[in-house]
Amino acid sequence: MLNGKQLQISLALSAGVGAFLVGAVFSPTDVTDTIENLSDPLPLSKDNNSFTPEVSNTFKLARLAPENRAAQLEALAKNADSRVDSYRARYLLASDRLQKQQPEDALQWLDGLEADYPILAPHILDKRARAYQMMGNQQQAQATWQELLQEYSDSPVVANALYALGKENSQYWDRAIAEFPSHPRSVDIAYQRLQENPQQRALLLLLAEHGLYLSDIISVLDRLVNNHGEQLSPQAWEKIGFAYWEKLEYGKAGKAYQKAPPTPKNAYRAARGIQLGGDRQKAIEAYKQLVQKFPNGKTTGLALLRLGQLLPEKEALPYLQRAIQNFPEQAPEALLERAKILAVLNSPKSAQQARQSILSQYSSSETAAKMRMSRAEERGRRGDYQGATQWASELIRENPDSDIAPQAQFWIGKWSQRLGQTAQAREAFEQVIRNYPHSYYAWRAAVMLGWEVGDFNKVRYLDPKAERPQQLSVLPAGSETLKELYQLGQYREAWRRWQWEYQTPMAPSVSEQFTDGLIRLGVGDNLDGIFMVSSLDWRDEKAEIQQVKELKQQSAYWHALYPFPYLDAIVHWSQENQLNPMLVTALIRQESRFMTAIESAVGAKGLMQVMPSTAEWITQKSSISQYDLTNPTDNIRLGTWYLDYTHQQYRDNSMLAIASYNAGPGNVERWVNRFGVTDADEFVERIPFPETRNYVEKVFENYWNYLQLYNPQVRQKVQSFVDQGRNSN
Repeated sequence: MLNGKQLQISLALSAGVGAFLVGAVFSPTDVTDTIENLSDPLPLSKDNNSFTPEVSNTFKLARLAPENRAAQLEALAKNADSRVDSYRARYLLASDRLQKQQPEDALQWLDGLEADYPILAPHILDKRARAYQMMGNQQQAQATWQELLQEYSDSPVVANALYALGKENSQYWDRAIAEFPSHPRSVDIAYQRLQENPQQRALLLLLAEHGLYLSDIISVLDRLVNNHGEQLSPQAWEKIGFAYWEKLEYGKAGKAYQKAPPTPKNAYRAARGIQLGGDRQKAIEAYKQLVQKFPNGKTTGLALLRLGQLLPEKEALPYLQRAIQNFPEQAPEALLERAKILAVLNSPKSAQQARQSILSQYSSSETAAKMRMSRAEERGRRGDYQGATQWASELIRENPDSDIAPQAQFWIGKWSQRLGQTAQAREAFEQVIRNYPHSYYAWRAAVMLGWEVGDFNKVRYLDPKAERPQQLSVLPAGSETLKELYQLGQYREAWRRWQWEYQTPMAPSVSEQFTDGLIRLGVGDNLDGIFMVSSLDWRDEKAEIQQVKELKQQSAYWHALYPFPYLDAIVHWSQENQLNPMLVTALIRQESRFMTAIESAVGAKGLMQVMPSTAEWITQKSSISQYDLTNPTDNIRLGTWYLDYTHQQYRDNSMLAIASYNAGPGNVERWVNRFGVTDADEFVERIPFPETRNYVEKVFENYWNYLQLYNPQVRQKVQSFVDQGRNSN
């Protein structure tokens, strides 16, 4: 029925930072947080327009829908004892009134506010002008925008004024493009002008660099390449290549990168793009050119490894040997490729020596970790639990940061149980939670320890309490104005400002990339937002790796990875179908990353990736008659009905129900008959479809993280284990 494959991203696809780009639509989130009385926050400084971040009553209201916060905001706005919260409350009230088409009320709350609230003064003038415009008072609106131009000429909010004034005088539009080219208003101007004259190269270049969020950006890029390719500079080609790469048009990206400035990274993306585009021979040529031109480049080791995988066996060996000798980061994988080739060439002894070299010379590598886990699993299948435990223990010792270390630690516990070693098993399970608290195996360990977190046969009927953070986290990058807008929940304004402030999208710092992810999530661009946060794990510089580790100590990182949109609809239809709302949320995250309009290659649509044919079948079996698969409520209603159906088919076994949701009931039935489900953990490990095995583990990993992030009891219990681990170290 459903296919999560479109969301699986291979690390091999990127030599740097990339993202899916999907049009974002902002939908305010309604939560029911209670507001506590807090001490008066620090006042704003009119001298530097900045202040020390603090807990704010207004910030705590920012996540509520306008209709749910009006009375509390008005109380704060009239509270002279809390000046900063009063100013913030007035700003939010004005924003809400404009959203409701009540400009007169908005003007009352904005009256004189720019003098008291200087950090948002340009934004206040912009809102005032829009209020006048909404009232039909064009003269006063234009006068206010002129005031904005004069008083705050260097603020990106000026682009809004230039856009509005340019409708009467095109010179203002010229100025917007010249002074604020990355601002979304300038992108709008360029786009509109291209509708009249589609061949303006400068405007096409502007969109190629700053308009990647446009729904038809690929056609813009194609037009630029096809009609102006001969006039483009290498720097322009680099931007075009980056844009194609971000939109997953790898073949086109590869060709563009071939004309970009000659750097190791650009040369690698040229070759890799061509390879992913399906032209094997040209990719080989491009990799060889990279190796020749940049013999010691940062990406040369990867190029050598690719050549070792693409070329015939005997021709590949010298390239692999060169990778082994000169590039330690690629050496372990190159040794493994060499071992495979030697085995094919009937040199088993040399192949074994190559594998042994991985374990001895590159013991801490991910390749070595995978070899150890493979040997552990092989011994476990033979019933040699002692030998399996020894290999898994070696993995934990030598590869504690490996992606598969949680799996090894968990199976040490399982194998210890089978050996009758109860104390050792319990300690192994506790270690999973202490050291790998966000993994799928931490949930399985919690189940083994008897925690009330729902096993495969019980999880569907749980209805865990969920609590959200009371206010948004502080952005780690960007101006104080940007941070203020974000914490006020003014996501669209923050997003526009960030497009202007964010100057390094092709090479962002850790804090910039995390900020970009948070801002994307704010405007509902959940697919890209989650990706920008999760792909921080791809950093390979030591300093950046450490920064990411420190970031992961903050709850804001994990809340960004596991957002909770569409909560009301999820809770309602989960309860209607007797499903755990967090399990449904976990499935939606895996299927669509909460993107309502997403469609898979096979035609599955919406949040829960429902196939149209399945939706029609559901209408014949249920009371559902009319629906729109891109409507969040309709899609969740259909998806939860079907998830309830799959649970009924498997006697409420959520593991089998989730597997069936991905692979279909026929496949799951065959696997049950083939393997049995006496041991659910063994069954999951033996699922023959890698995609479905990964899907099952990811859905329940999602479930576990939603549970421990948003359920206070589980969160406190996990945190106590994590703290114990830190204290013992």
